[in-house]
Amino acid sequence: MESPENDTVSFESAEKIILRWDSTVSEEAREKMIFNGDRYEIDRYLQAVDEIQRSMESATILDGQDKASSAIQIAMARLEDEFRSILIAHTNAIEADSLADPSPSSVNTREFQLPEDDYQYTPTATDDDSFSKEFEHQESSTSSGSYRSTNSIREVELMPSEAIYDLRSIAERMISAGYLRECIQVYGSVRKSAVDSSFRKLGIEKLSIGDIQRLDWETLETKIRRWIKAAKLCVRILFASEKKLCEQIFDGLGTATDDACFMETIKGPAIQLFNFAEAISISRRSPEKLFKILDLHDALSDLLPDIEIVFESKSSESIRVQAVEILSRLGEAARGILSEFENAVLREPSKVPVPGGTIHPLTRYVMNYISLISDYKQTMGELIVSQPSTGSRYSSDPNTPDMDFGELEGQTPLSLHLIWIIVILQFNLEGKSKHYRDTSLAHLFMMNNVHYIVQKIKGSPELAEMIVDDYLRKLTGKFRQAATSYQRATWVRVLHCLRDEGLHVSGSFSS
Repeated sequence: MESPENDTVSFESAEKIILRWDSTVSEEAREKMIFNGDRYEIDRYLQAVDEIQRSMESATILDGQDKASSAIQIAMARLEDEFRSILIAHTNAIEADSLADPSPSSVNTREFQLPEDDYQYTPTATDDDSFSKEFEHQESSTSSGSYRSTNSIREVELMPSEAIYDLRSIAERMISAGYLRECIQVYGSVRKSAVDSSFRKLGIEKLSIGDIQRLDWETLETKIRRWIKAAKLCVRILFASEKKLCEQIFDGLGTATDDACFMETIKGPAIQLFNFAEAISISRRSPEKLFKILDLHDALSDLLPDIEIVFESKSSESIRVQAVEILSRLGEAARGILSEFENAVLREPSKVPVPGGTIHPLTRYVMNYISLISDYKQTMGELIVSQPSTGSRYSSDPNTPDMDFGELEGQTPLSLHLIWIIVILQFNLEGKSKHYRDTSLAHLFMMNNVHYIVQKIKGSPELAEMIVDDYLRKLTGKFRQAATSYQRATWVRVLHCLRDEGLHVSGSFSS
């Protein structure tokens, strides 16, 4: 242990260095930043801070506690400014070429490197030890895989290694002196501005849930497509890279300090990002929204494993929970829309006969709709877990068809729903056919529409797979029945005209 005299001299030298860079009294200190200068000056200042901190803990300094406390406050204010300055110098939005969909080959495996020793400075034994420990810490925290990655996550370097080293050096001293909260606040406010800048590049707008729900659906469709792409990039690249940067700077400096800084930076932007999907999940339901909701559901479901990795800490649990809840609500919205679509098909009220008994617009719309549903059969198959409620809900209702699903035993709930939609479509069409005054046109109308339904099923392999052969044969039978009825009704009129009493010819025939 050094003598008290040496302690005093060392403290006085350190105090002079601290006071020299006091921006409240020095013009030079206000105009210059220490960490923009040469390495020798940087390390002299950090050594001075270390000495002041040691002196505050030393029992040999009896009368200098007030001076040490004052010096450390000045030093912490200065380090906070330096910390902010370094961060601001590297707050550019993430480069556009980095914001590309990550692929398995693009996972970042680069290790943190300390800056080159390009300054004229000979470290003391103590400095050399701390330098080596810093290097060992970064080596071990990177190479040991403390931050798990999936093939879809790609971290990019947000700052050069020298800046990271300087930030960590400052953070270590601020936290040691009890300035953790100030350090986190400065870090979060500056890095959040960088994230906000990246959000603007990705077209992510600051919209409240109410703002989103007031947009027309055509506008929302465009925004949903943009959101799906942006969400993947945010979670897998932007947020993952911010998390890695927090670990590089703060890992090991206090309890979960890196997590605290990460959440200080990301929580607001993450909530902003996921609020869009939440607004869609709780918006008014209508049939045209189903497929974009399924797109959102698939995108979020695909992202969920990455969300659980990037937001794995206890402090970020709220983000994980929000994502899971949104996914659940999107699934519920899809189920609700399908149910409402079934009811809309059943209750479609148009009564004006289609000229010539051709295909009704409702038939085209419904068959195109369920063909699209079959394209989403994997997702819809997971979401639709119960068969249509044709019993208790519609019992004794003459305006609803009767159907026994026992005949279709072994079919998935989704298949049963699609068959049920076709059943209620036919039921509605039969009601519309009664508006034709000409019986033959009524049969022609049913023949054309059932034929269209059959051909639409056969023309879609996905749909044909879900509509069982037995039911398809039943549909074909209905088509033939309608065709036979049409032929009979037509020939009855022809034969009626050919009967003697049906011929009204004036005059007489002559040979």
